[in-house]
Amino acid sequence: MTFLLVLLSIAILVLLIVWAKLNPFLSFLIASIAAGLMLGLPADQVARSVQKGMGSLLGDLVIVIVTGAMLGKLVAESGAAQRIAGFLMRFFGEKYITWAMAFTGLIVGIPLFYNVGFVLLVPLAFTVSYQFRLPAVYVGMPLLAALSVTHGFLPPHPSPAALVAQFDANMGLTLFYGFLIAIPTIIVAGPIFAPFLKKIKSTPLQTFQADPKPENELPSIGNSLFTALLPVLLLVGTTALTLDLPKESPTASWIYFLADPGVVMLISLLYATFSLGIRRKISMSHLMEIYTVATKDIAMILLIVAGAGALKQIFTDTGVSQTIAENLQTWEMHPLILAWLITSVIRVCVGSATVAGLTTAGIIAPIVSTMDVNPNLLVLSIGAGSLMFSHFNDGGFWMYKEFFNVSIKDTLKSWSLMETIVAVAGLIGVLILDLFV
Repeated sequence: MTFLLVLLSIAILVLLIVWAKLNPFLSFLIASIAAGLMLGLPADQVARSVQKGMGSLLGDLVIVIVTGAMLGKLVAESGAAQRIAGFLMRFFGEKYITWAMAFTGLIVGIPLFYNVGFVLLVPLAFTVSYQFRLPAVYVGMPLLAALSVTHGFLPPHPSPAALVAQFDANMGLTLFYGFLIAIPTIIVAGPIFAPFLKKIKSTPLQTFQADPKPENELPSIGNSLFTALLPVLLLVGTTALTLDLPKESPTASWIYFLADPGVVMLISLLYATFSLGIRRKISMSHLMEIYTVATKDIAMILLIVAGAGALKQIFTDTGVSQTIAENLQTWEMHPLILAWLITSVIRVCVGSATVAGLTTAGIIAPIVSTMDVNPNLLVLSIGAGSLMFSHFNDGGFWMYKEFFNVSIKDTLKSWSLMETIVAVAGLIGVLILDLFV
């Protein structure tokens, strides 16, 4: 009966989002309250559990997500992303143009949120397509594969960052493992898959053609690369320092302080404010306007994350998680595969990668300690599942169709299939890595 009530709670969430077209945050709240009441939580406790779940999860994440959004917006507005893209295209040349687009998506996609990266970089792909007289889908797919992978696998993107917090994983290690899996996944779904799409007809609309900044207004390639990658360098570097560091060491408290993801992102943002802003004569008032717009862009993402925290807390406080844990232990399925499968099903039903990942986390997070599984790999397994088969209920599906101006059939054959390849290749990468860590 417990399982049926949990499934009913998730079904309510899915129906509210897909059928009633309700905002995901409101859907999470209603589903959480319904779950608490159905599972026997006292009525006065339901509201407290919802508030506790929202507050505890946002408390871990709000600095990372907000500063990440600000950094990504500045990288875009300053022209650093354009500089990185142009450099990589010149470096790889026409023969390896798909590899150039894949690496552009990977590097620029780290600090940029998916929608921002899509809107910023896809018109650049159209420019390259026109310049070299190559099919737009063939040129653009490696870029989109890389953006999808960074969105699903790598902190500080909202879903993986939230999953790290939910599973008490290590953000630096998750990022390191994520890179090990992301690179081959991008290669398979990008440069290897793209040649099969050359016959797809695409006539990008003039509205979406790039309006690049003049060359003399762009920051240098060194400045652009270092600033965009600084969060990665700091997260991985400080994590490596803490692996063998005795906690009683005099420098330990400072290293652990600098290794905190929120501190890493704050340092990165302050450096970017100087390197891409003040040093290049951009006024502080304009920089603050950029940051204000960035926070508006991710406000709803923060609320969705909070709603997922509420559902997780309901499952914890009702004791459902313990019941699920006892039953899952009898399943003849690897926990990483199980987590991926649950996420994939929710993703196909709901459409949102973030909602799918966080809903699965709400079910699994409270019982991670009872599962023989690496929490960092669990983050990546769920991240892979959250990208499974994007179709009509996913905004990314329609963005791709409209920007590239392709048919529904060709959108399914290219975009939806690419997302499925990413999900499956990501799971395979996670399972291979699980053999060694």
